[in-house]
Amino acid sequence: MTQFDKRNISMMMDLYEMTMANGYFAGQNEMKWVAFDVFYRKNPDKGGFAIFAGLEQIIEYVENLRFDADDIDYLRSMYLFREDFLDFLNNFRFKGDIYAFQEGTIMYPNEPIITVIAPLIDAQLVETAILNQINHQSLIATKTSRIVSAADGRAVSDFGARRAHNMDAAVYGARAAYIGGASSTSNVMAGKQFGIPVSGTMAHSWVMFYKDEYEAFRHYAESYPDATVLLVDTYDVIHSGIPNAIRVAKEVLEPMRKRLKGIRLDSGDLAYLSKKVRCMLDEAGLHDCKIFVSNSLDEYTITSILNQGGNIDGFGVGERLITAKSAPVFGAVYKLAAVEEDGIYAPRIKMSETFEKITNPGLKKVYRVYSEEGNAVADLITRADESVDMDKPYRYVDPEKPWKNRYFTNCTVKELQQLVVKAGKRVYQARSLDEIRSYVEQQLETEIWEEEQRFENPHKHYLNMSPYYYELKMSLLHEAQTA
Repeated sequence: MTQFDKRNISMMMDLYEMTMANGYFAGQNEMKWVAFDVFYRKNPDKGGFAIFAGLEQIIEYVENLRFDADDIDYLRSMYLFREDFLDFLNNFRFKGDIYAFQEGTIMYPNEPIITVIAPLIDAQLVETAILNQINHQSLIATKTSRIVSAADGRAVSDFGARRAHNMDAAVYGARAAYIGGASSTSNVMAGKQFGIPVSGTMAHSWVMFYKDEYEAFRHYAESYPDATVLLVDTYDVIHSGIPNAIRVAKEVLEPMRKRLKGIRLDSGDLAYLSKKVRCMLDEAGLHDCKIFVSNSLDEYTITSILNQGGNIDGFGVGERLITAKSAPVFGAVYKLAAVEEDGIYAPRIKMSETFEKITNPGLKKVYRVYSEEGNAVADLITRADESVDMDKPYRYVDPEKPWKNRYFTNCTVKELQQLVVKAGKRVYQARSLDEIRSYVEQQLETEIWEEEQRFENPHKHYLNMSPYYYELKMSLLHEAQTA
């Protein structure tokens, strides 16, 4: 099998998914319905929030989940699985329901982003693939949002394809980066697959191939007179690169009634060089020529460069975006929340000596609570059978300070999860990538506190509980301790 073969990715799972499924089948529990929640415990980079991305690929996965004959043969070769279980897999299709946040939703730790309600084996087999998509794309979308924020309105392009962890990571990372606010990608496959604007200039090898820098620039301008952006740091930015770029603008482009679109800096002191270059371009009458920079950038280097007065119009960000270098693990988990017993979903809770690892049990709803001004003031977990009435002061419990009487007053709420898959089939209208991206932007501009968006010591967004739900959780904890 080569990477050019058409792939069925149903076997994208950890072995224990399959061994547990085989064990459940042997115990005749395969049709027992359960509920699993997906959530994460900490925001990347100690930030104030994260961005939910990857939902579309999750829906695609569960709709197309099947085991081909060669999959069954491979599993049989392990000598781990019952033959009747392999027969069961031969006709397997996902039969469950999935509830999820809208893709692009700003999200916070410990709230259920996705809930899978399905037969036990169905729910178990999809765990790894769901986590893989969320952990990767949510991580890259969140990192990109931070970088875009630091760029303060200047364009940010994903330049990370060659530094991504493999080809799929580059393509789906570009998708996530666009959701997070990147304006374009250098990745042509991502552009084709997802309709993301594609951008790029030249490499140093183009300049080095020709006998001198001016000749290299001239040939490029003649080839792309409407989109000439020149890489000026191959030899000497100030004494060679910019003078040759100006010469091409005057001698090649202007006679064609074209303008030099931009120059790119990929090394050196970007703050210092960008200021010098801006002066040189302006003195030559090239006020409209843009300055783009690249070279191991992230939100911190971009902030520093701009604080030093860097005169920059756009950033190409590579390895530190596509790998989320400063916080490369997102950490979403998939935990059992309830088991159907006689038509009722009995809650389950995972205990831990670590407070953060105690799960939130049972079927539940999660709401975003808004002030009169439209700001998202908190999120709220309730039992699934509760209704939330904000027409009067609503009492809630802060699980970190449960002894305090707290109320939401003059607030409104929005339920965050919605049904996206019913009986194994999509019921969620796919949204365009531009719509998802705009949704992220709208939330950050109008709903999410600026204090939550700062990089250092951001304001904490609270996840509160209804009194009814808090009592349920405490009762399960007490029962578990006395069992």
